[in-house]
Amino acid sequence: MKEFIEYIAKNLVDHPDAVQVTETENDRTMTLELTVAKGDEGQIIGKKGQTVSALRTLLTNISAKAGGKRAILELND
Repeated sequence: MKEFIEYIAKNLVDHPDAVQVTETENDRTMTLELTVAKGDEGQIIGKKGQTVSALRTLLTNISAKAGGKRAILELND
């Protein structure tokens, strides 16, 4: 899933080389921390938060079907 989020984020921002995704996992939860370059946060968040909300929904649905773990996407600045 890390690669999936990274691929999408790199295609949304002006500085794709600065995109970093860190994955942390335990028994019940997987947390993905997305870090982008200064100034690219708005492109990830999207208008009224729609882009980041869509990413979170995709991640939740994929993780539920793949292994049943709860997935969390955090945006770091």
